[in-house]
Amino acid sequence: MGKHVKKGDLPQKVCATCGKPFSWRKKWAAVWDEVRYCSQRCKRARGAAQ
Repeated sequence: MGKHVKKGDLPQKVCATCGKPFSWRKKWAAVWDEVRYCSQRCKRARGAAQ
């Protein structure tokens, strides 16, 4: 059997634009410390929220 981790056990951050919590994703494994936004939409809207 493979290693399974429950979604509730994954690390979380709060989006800098919308303020909603989001969980770790495998594609962010190498850059998790640099991730600030939950989606591309929030990343594009970052200037409007400031």
